[in-house]
Amino acid sequence: MTALQLNAELYRAMGVIADDETLMTKVLKYVKKLAAKKEDASLMTKEEFLARVDKAKEGPSRSFANVEELDKFIRNM
Repeated sequence: MTALQLNAELYRAMGVIADDETLMTKVLKYVKKLAAKKEDASLMTKEEFLARVDKAKEGPSRSFANVEELDKFIRNM
């Protein structure tokens, strides 16, 4: 199923139980639990972060005298 189809199916199922507060409470609790489990790709452990810093130190580096030079460099990429 596509995301659009899944979304439509979810709303159809929610419509069936929408008038039952107990069931809606259970659904909401479960959805929040699922959302909390979704891993954020931007999060990393301290060790992963330090490993990336070490790897970046091995590559070429640049320095800029001021923010304008940095901005110019980024805009020309």
